[in-house]
Amino acid sequence: MEFKGFGEYAIDFYDGLVVDNTKAYWEDHKQTYLDDVRAPMEALLAVLEPEFGRGKVFRPYRDVRFSKDKRPYKDHCGGVVELGRGGGGYYVQVGPEGLMVAGGSFAMASDQLARYRESVADDRRGGELARIIAKLARKGWEIRGEQLKRPPRGVDPDHPRLDLLRRKAIYAAKVWEPDDTLHEPGCLDRVRQGWRDLVALNEWCADHVGITEKGFR
Repeated sequence: MEFKGFGEYAIDFYDGLVVDNTKAYWEDHKQTYLDDVRAPMEALLAVLEPEFGRGKVFRPYRDVRFSKDKRPYKDHCGGVVELGRGGGGYYVQVGPEGLMVAGGSFAMASDQLARYRESVADDRRGGELARIIAKLARKGWEIRGEQLKRPPRGVDPDHPRLDLLRRKAIYAAKVWEPDDTLHEPGCLDRVRQGWRDLVALNEWCADHVGITEKGFR
């Protein structure tokens, strides 16, 4: 499949959905979603597959069963190549904010979190992660992930990698506001180079967080 960029009306579609997140809007504009958002996302992942592995496009519907927010549709479209749930992944998203590229461990089950903290506490393994994170930050990546307000139980509050130990997830993200490149083949270059930047972080997560044995709640 050839990727030529996201469609001309991709951002307009989501701008409208933010204002009118209803089935009526969705049905009236579904073809725009399919042509300008979904099909380009599938093409993008297909082009990147030989280098990064097979990706999938997330469903556009929100799971509202246990949420107070009953809006039925997501206000963005995401695609992911997962190395193992929580054990590293490459992510790309298009929505009102433009293009987001991200990678790392987006969520950790209890067994993964235990392995993560054990690895971060170790000078060799934790030091390696700290160097990876520092390099990404210097290149303009934002380091994200849920954090505890206080040190985890049993962790020295003066630990040199306390910031990393407080995290319950760790990933890096970069955002490009909507511009012409989003709708051009050059968008592929942004995603491909971004994912290449994230290889070291994902390899660390694969080696030291791994695939969960317990599942996610």
